[in-house]
Amino acid sequence: MKTIKILVAAIVIISFSSCKKDKEPDAPSYTCTTCKTVPDAVVANNSSSKGVYKGVIIGSTGTIMFDIANNGTTITAIMVLDGVTVNLISTVTWVAGQPFAAAFSGTLGGQPVSINFSVGATGSTPTVTSSNIPGHASASFNIIKETSLGLVECFEGTYNTTLPETGTFNIILSRTLATWSGVGRKTGSTTTSTPGNGSIVSNNLIDPSQNNRSIGTLNVDALNGSFMDSNGKTVTLTGKRTL
Repeated sequence: MKTIKILVAAIVIISFSSCKKDKEPDAPSYTCTTCKTVPDAVVANNSSSKGVYKGVIIGSTGTIMFDIANNGTTITAIMVLDGVTVNLISTVTWVAGQPFAAAFSGTLGGQPVSINFSVGATGSTPTVTSSNIPGHASASFNIIKETSLGLVECFEGTYNTTLPETGTFNIILSRTLATWSGVGRKTGSTTTSTPGNGSIVSNNLIDPSQNNRSIGTLNVDALNGSFMDSNGKTVTLTGKRTL
């Protein structure tokens, strides 16, 4: 009887180990050690043109953060493009209750950079109206306002399809507000797609344009996903948080 019990136990252990090996591995995780875990924006600026604006850049790829007198009077921006940091400043003064528009300037590789930014009086419709970035003539920006109610995170990534096609796919999201917005650009193109957006449910990015299917899953600060588009082609996404 003792021998039978030992044999049964061994079979159970072997079966469990076998099942464990057959299980699909989880998408790889990643943690951005330099990224904020709480909003930079302060509550007093939630409905103002003052505050923090974060966004992604395509052409090539990068992020940008505008600080419009968030904690005082200083007006600056930090752009990271292809891994190179560019510090930008503006001499325009913020005026309470008014829209804000300003030119930001800096240097990249010893050459001048200029970015024109505008936003409504309540912080609505933040937009880069024009830019002059050496080597990045066709750069496009997708920007949103961060408030004290929800940390804004920026992810840089790529996509490939069975068309075949490859390109850049960058996303802005807020887990607290359960929303995301993404833009893509085909490799070799100078045209950026119209921003797509959706909700976040259980770490899945739900896309209304894809019949409310998940296009990607968040695992800490990594994003991975695969789905079939309206043309029957499989699209695979991968990305990491960088801001």
